[in-house]
Parts: sequence; C-alpha cells; structure tokens
Amino acid sequence: MYMSECMEKAMHVIPQSHHQDTPVYLGATAGMRLLSAENRTQARIIMDKVTHTLNKFPFDLRGARIITGEEEGAYGWITINYLMGEFTQKSSWFNFNTDENSFETSGALDLGGASTQITFQPFLNDTYESPKNMLYFYLYGKYYSVYTHSFLCYGKDQALLQKLAKGIQQIKIIGAGNYDKCYASLHELFNTSFCFYSSCSFNGVYLPKLKGNFGAFSAFYYVLEFLNFTSSEVPNKDTLANILREFCSRPWNELKKQYKNIKENYLSEYCFAGTYILTLLHKGYHFTMDTWNRVHFMDKIQNSSVGWSLGYMLNLTNMIPAEQPVSRPLSNSTYVFLMVFFSLILVVVVILALLIFHKPSYIWKDIA
Repeated sequence: MYMSECMEKAMHVIPQSHHQDTPVYLGATAGMRLLSAENRTQARIIMDKVTHTLNKFPFDLRGARIITGEEEGAYGWITINYLMGEFTQKSSWFNFNTDENSFETSGALDLGGASTQITFQPFLNDTYESPKNMLYFYLYGKYYSVYTHSFLCYGKDQALLQKLAKGIQQIKIIGAGNYDKCYASLHELFNTSFCFYSSCSFNGVYLPKLKGNFGAFSAFYYVLEFLNFTSSEVPNKDTLANILREFCSRPWNELKKQYKNIKENYLSEYCFAGTYILTLLHKGYHFTMDTWNRVHFMDKIQNSSVGWSLGYMLNLTNMIPAEQPVSRPLSNSTYVFLMVFFSLILVVVVILALLIFHKPSYIWKDIA
C-alpha cells in the first residue's frame, strides 16, 4: 500500500512526458536480508510481488534487489561525502595532484531496526587485515580504500529482541527504568573477549583505528533528536548519559502525558534505544572520551536527507564521475573576490601607464 502511494505521488510530481525515461531502482536492506537468511523462499516471493507492483507504473524499472550490508554501509558513506563536497573540495584549479594524505573524508555510522553499519577511510599506513571488509572506489580522479562492516541483528529493534530473548532464557524480564543497569546489561550483547586481528570491534570483527569525523544518521539521529540534541551539537557522552538516566527513571504515566502526540510503542523504546546507542558507540565501535566529539548526529546536509539511498542512486546512475573534473566551479563569494581583485590590478596598471606615457616633456628631457 505504502509503495503504491509513493509511486502515485511520483507520477504527479514528474511530468508525464518524462515518465518512461525516469529510472526506478529499489534496494531492500537489513529486514529483507534477515528474512532471506531465515526463509529464502519467502523473501523471493516478497521481492517478486514488489517488482510486480512497480511494473504497474509507467517508469523505467531497472531492478529491485536485496543489497548487502557492505553495500548499504558504502552507499551511506558516499552520500555523506558527496553532500559535503568532500570528493571535490581538495581539487586544484589547475588540476595539480595533491598529497594523498590531505584528502580527508567523513566516516558513516548507520543504525536501522535490523542492522548497523560503520564505514570510513582508514589511515593509509594501516595494514588491511581483513580484505572482505575493504571496498575500493575511484571517484573524481582519486582512489579510495574504505573499510565497512554491517552487523545484522544489531539494529535497535533486533538488539531489543536479543535482550528479551536472553531475559526469557533467564526467566527474568523486569523493566526497572534504571539506566545504569540497562547500560551494564547491554554490554552482554557485545562480545569483546576474542579477536584474531590487531584490533576488533566486537564478535571478533576486524576494526581499524578510527579516523576522522563520523556522520551518524537514521536511528542514531532520530533518537538523539527526541532527547533534544540537534545536528549541530556534539553531545558529551556523560551529559547524554545523565539525560537518559533522568528520562528512564520517570514514571510511565508522566511520560505519556508529556508526550501525548507520540505513539506509545515508540515512546516506550526511547530509553532502551538511547542507552543502546551509547553502548554501541562506546563498547561496540570503541569511541572513547577523546574521540566522542568526532561523532556528528545528522539528518540532512544542505536540505538533502542523509542515508544510503542517495549513494545507491548515484552509484547505479553513474552520476559520480571516475575522472576528476578539469576545474572545480568557483563559489559566488570567491568569484566576486577575484573579480574585484583583478579589477583593482587593472586600475593600477592603467594609472601607471598614464603616468609613464604622459609625463611632461621636461621630465623626458631630464631623463634623456
């Protein structure tokens, strides 16, 4: 139903003359990856029905498939750096090559209901100990070696189900509203007791040393937005923990009264989701007090939504060129500055020319 409504809206937004020329791509993510792992036949039936529905509309359907976790992570990384202009901002006007170490991109942290992804460009001198976690891109005339990993069943909804399942096994599920106990309990989800590499995140998965800033989006942002942190703020870990501690301890009836416009099933999850985000970043991805301020929670960049879907579209439509542009377009302020600067130079040259070529005759006589 939702998909049909979305396509109906697209038919009204896109001029009818362009319907047949408009490509449509559909990528299914962690929820379908999880279903496919449990019941491949059922997943195939659903994707066939989705394809059948999309084919009813007059657009150019070019594929509907389940994307891998690594693809989802990589497309989120592409989206952030494309919108921030990181792929082109270091380009020289005269196309000179710059030191490869000067190219800095932002990492991507994605949190959904069923999975979470971490993607970033490691240090150049790092030894890539797990080739399956490395992806390579050639964008705007530069090579990028990117680390990525997707943790299935570690999205916020599946993580909650994991905790409930463990509680059932222990015959003990009690919601106490105690942030500190919840935080300590969530540590059980992240097994850091073994690692066959020089460094790991959790469950024995290779993780290079964290580098640069990170954009955290999707559920990372939505949960923190609810807790009154904006995308421009980098909340201190302890400050965020104190806010969660206070929120989780409040009586349920009081919360329902204050947040009466929020559905109860969503409201009931914010304590767990916020605590899980803190635990995932600290215990899972190893952001410390020194690196915590590198995480920037974001929903939009320049009015464009941050997520994997834009990177997916850019990749499939080849809208990001492999070769570096001949020159980077100048910003309006730079253009104005250069126009004024060269105009002043021209005025100075004209004045000097007048002084030299229109000196009084007695001056020329003295010079002679």
